[in-house]
Amino acid sequence: MRLHRLDITAFGPFGGSQSVDFDELSAAGLFLLHGPTGAGKTSVLDAVCYALYGSVPGARQSGQGMTLRSDHAAVGTRTEVRLELTVAGRRLEVTRQPPWERPKLRGRGTTVDKAQTWLREYDATAGTWKDLSRSHQEIGEEITQLLGMSREQFCQVVLLPQGDFARFLRADAEARGKLLGRLFDTRRFAEVEKRLAERRRTTEARVREGDAALLADAHRMQQAAGDAMVLPELAPGEPGLAEAVLTAAAVARSTAGELLAVADCRLDAAESARAAAERDLADARELDRLQRRFGEARERAARLAERVDAHRADEERMRRARKAEAVAPALELRDAADADHRRAAGAEERARALLPAALAGAGAAQLTAAARRTAEELGSLESARRAERRLAELAEERARLDRQDRADEEALYEADTWLAGWDTHRDGLQARVDTAQEAATRAEQLAVQRDPARRRLDAARERDRLATEADEARRRAQAAAEHALETRARWLDLKEQRLNGIAAELAAHLTDGVPCAVCGATDHPAPARRVAGHVGREAEERALAAHQEADERRAVAERHLAAVREALAAATAEAGDTPARQLAEEAEELERRYAHARALASGLHAAQEEVRRAEHEREQRVAARQQAAVRAASRVAGRDRMQREQSALEEELAQARGTADSVAARAAELELRAARLTEAADAVRAAEDTARRLKDADARLADAAFRAGFDTPRQAAAALLDDAAHRELQRRLDTWQTEEAAVRAVLAEADTADAARRPPADPASAERAAADAGRRLREAASARDAAARCCAELGRLSARATTAARGLAPLREEYDRVARLASLTAGTSADNERRMRLESYVLAARLEQVAAAATARLLRMSSGRYTLVHSDDRTGRGRSGLGLHVVDAWTGRERDTATLSGGETFFASLALALGLADVVTDEAGGVRLDTLFIDEGFGSLDDQTLDEVLDVLDSLRERDRSVGIVSHVADLRRRVHAQLEVVKGRSGSALRQRGGA
Repeated sequence: MRLHRLDITAFGPFGGSQSVDFDELSAAGLFLLHGPTGAGKTSVLDAVCYALYGSVPGARQSGQGMTLRSDHAAVGTRTEVRLELTVAGRRLEVTRQPPWERPKLRGRGTTVDKAQTWLREYDATAGTWKDLSRSHQEIGEEITQLLGMSREQFCQVVLLPQGDFARFLRADAEARGKLLGRLFDTRRFAEVEKRLAERRRTTEARVREGDAALLADAHRMQQAAGDAMVLPELAPGEPGLAEAVLTAAAVARSTAGELLAVADCRLDAAESARAAAERDLADARELDRLQRRFGEARERAARLAERVDAHRADEERMRRARKAEAVAPALELRDAADADHRRAAGAEERARALLPAALAGAGAAQLTAAARRTAEELGSLESARRAERRLAELAEERARLDRQDRADEEALYEADTWLAGWDTHRDGLQARVDTAQEAATRAEQLAVQRDPARRRLDAARERDRLATEADEARRRAQAAAEHALETRARWLDLKEQRLNGIAAELAAHLTDGVPCAVCGATDHPAPARRVAGHVGREAEERALAAHQEADERRAVAERHLAAVREALAAATAEAGDTPARQLAEEAEELERRYAHARALASGLHAAQEEVRRAEHEREQRVAARQQAAVRAASRVAGRDRMQREQSALEEELAQARGTADSVAARAAELELRAARLTEAADAVRAAEDTARRLKDADARLADAAFRAGFDTPRQAAAALLDDAAHRELQRRLDTWQTEEAAVRAVLAEADTADAARRPPADPASAERAAADAGRRLREAASARDAAARCCAELGRLSARATTAARGLAPLREEYDRVARLASLTAGTSADNERRMRLESYVLAARLEQVAAAATARLLRMSSGRYTLVHSDDRTGRGRSGLGLHVVDAWTGRERDTATLSGGETFFASLALALGLADVVTDEAGGVRLDTLFIDEGFGSLDDQTLDEVLDVLDSLRERDRSVGIVSHVADLRRRVHAQLEVVKGRSGSALRQRGGA
């Protein structure tokens, strides 16, 4: 990977647009990135990382997005980073724009534009750039695949952070393992360990489940076989479990077969005995049935003999009823005619009672003629009735005119009264409109003052709250600082005590015949002994952890205090020194005045509407007064016309109504008289007709009774039966005949008569004998079924146990194999002498490669003095295989890397970083890294060592690499010709490039 050009706009400390030509800088092989502290040297590296991965390195990656934007940028300038590079033979251009909060194009406020990303590739053939993608995810996957490194690996390999590798030199095995695991992505080996452990637990659980199932089947077989099976005491996982279970099952099956054969013989004997008992019981029951049947027939014959007289009477009654049925139609006809005659006679009597005395004895013809004369007189009154209705209409019209006169007079009076006060009413309404308009203007003025007053009041309340919070934060920060000092003093005290007793701690690991790590001697005649109160490494580390935790709490408390003080200053600047209570009273008074003005202004529309309605009402009242005068003049002529018509109608009606009160009353009298005469004539004719029909029906009834053999019609009526009585009588006759026939049939049966002559049957004794035989049969069948079930259950369980035992054999072999592998990879196996886990083994191999690659450069930097070596020794409870020591050629001894001085630590960590970069590059598939950056650390080197380090870095050009040194050391500016300077200013930082090719 080679960087060509970097363009930065409104990013980090750079308020404007800045460009870096890496091709020009890389031509010299070694270039310097320098500038004052805080100018933005690291921001250049952040821009490279952000362009490639969309995030910045390390802890700076939290809170990205709009926080990447420069505080010095202009409002309309969007943050953008564009990087041009060559990777895997392809020349690409990546452009990224983080989310941007910009002012809205219309209206007030701001809006957020989404993040944008572009990826382009240069087509050398066509000489143009070609768009590849605009998707964040696709571009991120493409870059990661081409580079072969994640963001963390890129930051460790390309942007070499010297502080991290200095800590790597001094770290314990656990910390080294975490860093190497991130760089080489050994999570897959840890996943292998995890999966093997899970598979071991799963296989062990399956073996235990199989053993438990086999034991459960054995206990079921023991329950089924009872005393016939003896099961030894066994537990899941014990050897010989399957053989013991199968042997006991075979013995139980043999015993159960013998018991089944015995139960079969007993069942056959019980079935024969039960069949004989059932035959005896059937014979006894049949004899008892026949004897009881014969006795019941004799009793029924006796009862029939007792009822023979009643039966003969029923037969005679049925015979007479059948003869009377021929007279029934004549009887019904005579009864109907008699009923009709009685109804007609009653109607005639009621109609004659309503007639005048002169017509009380008149016949039907006289009554009809009188009704006709009355109807003719009624017809002559029709003209008079119309005149009477017209007279009533005239009276109603005159009354309506009178009501209209009164209504118009009231309307005229009301209109005159209302119009008299119109001027005063109009002036009052206009005054209301003017008042409401003035209140609306006042409300608008007060509304402008409300928001500033509320904001100032809120700021005052926030000021008072923050003042209290600031006091509390100050107390907490002071307490945290005191606690941090106490824990630091405690840690330093324990550290000093441990250093005083370090000899005893080192002596605890001495073994006769093994060289001492300090002096190299193999004899240890007087090793130091630990005294009471000895402070070990664990106690020192706990004290250090407590101090670090307390110091972190102090820093958090101080940051919180600073934030509270900043917020308090902002609130005080906005609210001033005025007390919040006074501001609240002023705001409340302003709100009260505003509410009062709004209340008055809210009536403006209503007042204007009322003025409009009043003017409209005035117009309506003036028009109504004019219309009432016109209607009064037209009603005078109508009254004269109606008076003349009323006089003529009254003369005509006086002649027509006679002595009655009115023509209608006279007509009602005539209508009632005609109706009564007509009804009486009809009733007289009907009575005469029904009398003739009744006489004819009596003659026909007498003739029918004589022909049926009855002396009088009354005897025939008495002999008739209704339907219910006829059915009941017929039922009794049929029952008698059926019962008599059944009795004769039973008494004539030969079997029944023969059984009656035999001794009485005893079915109870036969039932008891059959019940005993059935009970013995059920007991035998139950015993046989139990024996058969036991054999079947033992056979089924034995077959299942045999299958389970066969399936457990390969499962046990698999468990043994997986358990050995899991123990080996977890470092708990006896075969793993160093107790090294798989992931640690892989990391140890990688660390050995890194140490070898780093030593090649460390020898040059240290003039052949120092060599980095990898160690497989296990330290305490930590990992084995991740030790890292330095061999000093001057002393010939191997010592811990923590004993290196500041300058030695720098070039050792630099060599380690370069070696790690080579190994990670090879691990990533051989991706060429043509551009590297080294961040800080050169200030701790003397002139000679600095020359040696620069020679090593300059030798990287042998692999066609360019190295950028990030440092503010002044001496490097004289030694490195190509430079990229970051200049800090009030309007933001700027980049200056010089000394290239």
